[in-house]
Amino acid sequence: MEVAGIGVKLNKIYSKKTLATNLAGFGYSTIISVAPMFVVIGAVLLMQIFLGFSRVGYAVRELYSCTVLYIFIFSLLTASPFNAVLSKYLSDIIYLDKYDDILPCYYVGMAMNILLSAPLGIVFCLREHFVGGVEPMYVLLGYCGYIALTLTFYSMLYLSICKVYPIISGFFTAGMTVTVLLSLMLVYWFRVSVTYAMLASLDVGFLVIASLEYALVKSYFRGNSGRYREVFRYFKKYWQLVLTNFLYTLGLYMHNFVFWTTDMHLVVAKSFVCMTSYDMATCLAMFTNLSASVIFISRVEMYFHERYKAYSEAVTGGRGMDIRETKSRMFEQLSDELVNLVRIQFIVTVMLFFLCMIFMPQFGFGGLVMQIYPCLTVGYFILFVMYAAIIFLYYFNDLKGAVFTSLAFVLATLAGSLVAIHLTPMWYGIGLVFGAFVGWSVSYIRLRWVERRLDIHIFCKGNLMKRGEGKKPSNLVYKRGKEREGA
Repeated sequence: MEVAGIGVKLNKIYSKKTLATNLAGFGYSTIISVAPMFVVIGAVLLMQIFLGFSRVGYAVRELYSCTVLYIFIFSLLTASPFNAVLSKYLSDIIYLDKYDDILPCYYVGMAMNILLSAPLGIVFCLREHFVGGVEPMYVLLGYCGYIALTLTFYSMLYLSICKVYPIISGFFTAGMTVTVLLSLMLVYWFRVSVTYAMLASLDVGFLVIASLEYALVKSYFRGNSGRYREVFRYFKKYWQLVLTNFLYTLGLYMHNFVFWTTDMHLVVAKSFVCMTSYDMATCLAMFTNLSASVIFISRVEMYFHERYKAYSEAVTGGRGMDIRETKSRMFEQLSDELVNLVRIQFIVTVMLFFLCMIFMPQFGFGGLVMQIYPCLTVGYFILFVMYAAIIFLYYFNDLKGAVFTSLAFVLATLAGSLVAIHLTPMWYGIGLVFGAFVGWSVSYIRLRWVERRLDIHIFCKGNLMKRGEGKKPSNLVYKRGKEREGA
């Protein structure tokens, strides 16, 4: 019911096909799908205002800020190798109506995610305590927040497949409400220090969200087929998805990691490394362009998917003329969607950019942050368009092209950022611009390559005989009479 309601609403908004309705569709899609992120940011800001965070010592503030920054970045990085394959597996079993296979996928994916995330977090926390001298309780709170957020992001994957975005937003609102109220209680009733209270409250809030998400997953999918091995087979079969998603996520932060190595970086507790001005400009630039993914996903589901479905049906039971016509219409729609994404997102980005340039200095985000921000905004604009092209490569099962795109993006971003550190602040973000442009170019060239070779990909792959494992049979198919008698 929830999914149908969202689809009907978006169809009604986009049906008029005007600029105003496109922007309205963007606004609605953003509210229902990106709201959780803004709820978390709002909760963090409210705690800082109500608890007098600005009056806390500089070193303590920086330790807290770096802890929260690392919790978010590395929980996303450690989850990235698994999400794409799990999404593929979920989509396939939902298409086949094998809902009893979802819980095995959920448990296997969670185990793999924790087995990767937990040890890496422990190694860092040991260094934070023994080398950085951070108190054990503070280290433990940071580690718990990291694990809780990892579980939160992981369960969101399954609920996002079901498109219950309003429910996800409700869970985040409940969790962050608990966070703000608990932080006030800890500080003003139990006299806990501000940073300890804020970090502990975030841990509890993330744990509440993860628990609610897990409960909803269990309520939706109650059967368990016990087919755990199928999930591992998907990781073996679609290993390119693991590589693509990890490289893409790594590329999102590669330019930050390069600037963390410069003389402008800040080291906290001999463990955390950051460059506050660049990291803040990155955050603003990413939020400025974040709507691109929402616009793309909603429009693809409304328009391109129908053309793709029509082509698939023509391939399985249509005439040659039907196949050629539906293929042409499908790629026309693909081009239209990319052009529409650039057009709409450009308008949104320009509007948000000017608002940030006008109002952000009044909230203390001025100086170096606003010098770096414009170039990074351009970089993330191109980056999200590149990601749209990667999604289209997924549609045509060109996993090799997706790997090439993400690898080119990471390497070009790394090379460009190594050059950018020697430039003036206005051009610090040129590494991301260069990397995203190279990645977009590779993805576009690959899409055109797929278009030219799609018939070969569809009709010239496969086997006449079922594949199997074992001893290769003899290639002898016939013997003449005398040879048979002699044998």
